[in-house]
Amino acid sequence: MAGDRTAARRQRSDQRRQAQQELGESDAPVEDQVSEAFDTIVSEGAQRLHRSWYETLSTGVAGGFEVGTGILAYFAVVHATGSHLLGGLAFGIGFIALTLAHSELFTEGFLVPVTAVVAGRASVVQLLLYWLGTLVANLAGGWVFLWIVVHAFPEFRPTAIESARHFAESPLDVRTVCLALLAGAALTLMTRMQHGTTSDPAKIAAAMVGGFLLAGLSLFHSVLDSLIIFAGLESGATFGYGGWLAWFWYTALLNVAGGLVMVTVVRLVRSKKLIEQEREAVRNGN
Repeated sequence: MAGDRTAARRQRSDQRRQAQQELGESDAPVEDQVSEAFDTIVSEGAQRLHRSWYETLSTGVAGGFEVGTGILAYFAVVHATGSHLLGGLAFGIGFIALTLAHSELFTEGFLVPVTAVVAGRASVVQLLLYWLGTLVANLAGGWVFLWIVVHAFPEFRPTAIESARHFAESPLDVRTVCLALLAGAALTLMTRMQHGTTSDPAKIAAAMVGGFLLAGLSLFHSVLDSLIIFAGLESGATFGYGGWLAWFWYTALLNVAGGLVMVTVVRLVRSKKLIEQEREAVRNGN
């Protein structure tokens, strides 16, 4: 009888191994690709949140510069064609630069660092400091870059003023709330798409999609559109920095809400078992 039970256990073990080989290499409770992407996101998020302050600020300033290249392309195309949709395609250049140069935007921090915090690899305080440092650095770097653009291409000033007024003079109503929520969700989805692949062409395609949605559809994005507003102010727009701030505060908060609620929370629920395993590993000192 004991021999029969042993043989039965071996048979069941062999069946499980065979099923695992057929279904994938990972023994995690979700698909291999999701498990691998989760590990990458947690590792990268922990690295970001444990950076020194000057590394965070320098990376954020570079991110402002690189998004500025996309705005330069956007202004050029809209000035020549009058089409915001074509301008959105051109703006994708900025996100391609951001992706391949490994710089960061404030709104990219709604998935990767948050997942690291939920997995127990960093603290909420580290996350908040990371958000603040990246946001300030993005705005500072972008302001400098767009100041140069406006003075280098004075013919783009009417386009900059028109584009800036669309954001800074919009009332706080249901439409603007939805535009800001969609912007946060679109950027966070782009980040997730890029972390779901190791292919540079696929990452570039995701960057182009994100750029088209944000700039082509004029969604309310706290960093991208702040830089457009800065260009408009430097070009002669009359609403002032007070107008920008009145628009910025709710846009930034709604971007956070859109990215977290519409994308990140759903992904975290899907990765619940992986998160539990990661937190257990942290408790065990691994």
